[in-house]
Amino acid sequence: MKLHSNRWSHLAIVLSLASAASLQADPPRHSILPEQRCLAIRRPDQLVQVPVPVTPRPATVSDPQFEFPQRQLTLNDAINITLANSKVVRVLGGVSASSSGRTIYDTAITNTTIDQQRAAFDPNVTANNVWNQIENPAAQPDPTDPTQSIINGTQNEGYGFDFGLTKRNVYGGTASLGVNSNTNRITPGILPLNPSDRTATEFSYTQPLLRGAGRTVNLAPIVLARIDTERSYFQYKNAVQSSVQGVVEAYWSLVFAKTDLWARRQQVQQATFANERTKSRVEVGDANAGDLAQTQLALENFKASLLASEANVLQRQAALLNIMGLPPFESQRTVPVTPMVDQRIAVDWVAINELAQRQRPDIIELKLILEADQQRLAQACNDAKPQLDGIALYRWNGLEGIVPAGNRIRSTNGDFTDWSLGVNFSVPLGLRRERAVLRQQRLVIQRDRANLDQGLHQMQHLLALSMRNLDQFYSQYERFQAVRRAARTNLEQQLAQYDEGIVQFIVVLQAIVDWGNSVSAEAQALSQYNTELARLELQSGTILETHGVFFYEERFQTIGPLGRFGPNRAYPRSQPPTTSVTRYAGGDRPSEESFGLENPAARDRADADDDEAVLPLDMDQEVEFQKIDADGNGEMSDEEIDKILNEPRTSRRQWQSFKNRVFNR
Repeated sequence: MKLHSNRWSHLAIVLSLASAASLQADPPRHSILPEQRCLAIRRPDQLVQVPVPVTPRPATVSDPQFEFPQRQLTLNDAINITLANSKVVRVLGGVSASSSGRTIYDTAITNTTIDQQRAAFDPNVTANNVWNQIENPAAQPDPTDPTQSIINGTQNEGYGFDFGLTKRNVYGGTASLGVNSNTNRITPGILPLNPSDRTATEFSYTQPLLRGAGRTVNLAPIVLARIDTERSYFQYKNAVQSSVQGVVEAYWSLVFAKTDLWARRQQVQQATFANERTKSRVEVGDANAGDLAQTQLALENFKASLLASEANVLQRQAALLNIMGLPPFESQRTVPVTPMVDQRIAVDWVAINELAQRQRPDIIELKLILEADQQRLAQACNDAKPQLDGIALYRWNGLEGIVPAGNRIRSTNGDFTDWSLGVNFSVPLGLRRERAVLRQQRLVIQRDRANLDQGLHQMQHLLALSMRNLDQFYSQYERFQAVRRAARTNLEQQLAQYDEGIVQFIVVLQAIVDWGNSVSAEAQALSQYNTELARLELQSGTILETHGVFFYEERFQTIGPLGRFGPNRAYPRSQPPTTSVTRYAGGDRPSEESFGLENPAARDRADADDDEAVLPLDMDQEVEFQKIDADGNGEMSDEEIDKILNEPRTSRRQWQSFKNRVFNR
């Protein structure tokens, strides 16, 4: 009893020291974790903070920063910059760009599942070592005193070693090799062998004959992993295609916005000129306050439209920067210099349909889904079979040990062997779950075939829509070219008649509006036509190929099959696109200047100034006054001349009338 008391006291001291050490190292811990009876939400400032790039204030309508230095940007450069910054693929959405949810790492991440499924066929090694000591007390009568008993026991010390190697093959069979060794020493006692060593080496093989049998069903998980990798690639490719098309759309939208801005500025200049003329006419009494209010209202409306156009330019420029992966502020204003395509392009309907069903990533993904369904159907068919396994085992047994005389003896190799052959059968009565899964998979195949048909149906309608849009936009471009020429002629005529006082300003105002709208509509139609060309390439699934964009594999080194004891191996890391697009022509002037932007009113005023310079009035020339009567004959009297000269000269219209009626050169 004293020995046991000392043991318990020593154990208590050790536990106390360990508890004191833990109290010094860590705060107190609960031996039993408490319940979570409240919401433990950390504040945002307690989370990890990430640095945000510091950039100056972006451009706004009140601070457009149009006076900043300019940087010429071709469409090739815009696409290449976008592809270089596409670790996360962005797509255009209106006047902004957002993440598509795809990255350059997705395919490599999914590719790891192939090795995960292959691991099922890797050899598996187990090695177990166990040391045991068993002491069982027992009571026996005391030989010296029958009324007493003594407590003693035996000590059994043992060591066990178990080694196993298993390997599954592609046909479903599993081969196993095992080695077992057990050593026992019993004290006190006199035994035939003490210590004794028992060993056994066995080889076994189990082969499924129905469920789980066959190469196809066992390799199906690997095939499914490969299909998932291909699906991930084509989903990523589809996102990159949308990104390239978005860059083209954002680029041409910016060109249109800058062209529209130029037209609105010209409208403001023309309205300002008309307003100043009206003020002068009011001063000389040739116009009233209503005329001035009308021109001022028109001027303010044009300024409001100009403000909206400036905002649209800033929004389109920001959208282009966004999808290119650049910050919202730029120290140099981006100036597109790639001219638009202004030629009609013919499309072969039959050829583009065949090309689209072969190249479109979404159609390819639907085909891959059907392939995966076939693999799952094979698995479901196999699972609907009973479990029937054939087994075989052969074992070599051995024994050795030390006899009481002290010498060691052992059994002869191969004298003691075991073997067994058998067939195991099991099946759930009815196989209800397995057959329900089989029916489900067959229905899934029919559904996915219908989805493929719908995908082809939608593909054709999208191609037809793009072809209709191409024809419509180009036809509109041709019509708006004619409208612009007519609007320019109309504006020139109305300005000339307004200068002569023949028409009112409301007619000139409408001519200015029509001319500005015609310039904007022509640019918009051509911008839509060029954007639709890229969209047609997107719908056919060839926009990357036509732009010379391909994917290359980046690799990285990490731990290989041999673990830390072997060299690192190279594995796929990412699949970024190339950045060498050279499809579009460059330029040395802004893209909007390809529309032949010229203010017709300014040209007319310049022509008028040139005419006056060529035919100046000679104030020293003798003038012959003639009488202007009903028949246009006869000389004017002095009284008639004085009457005409005394009339108030209130406008340029009266001056022109007087000059035409009186002066003859």
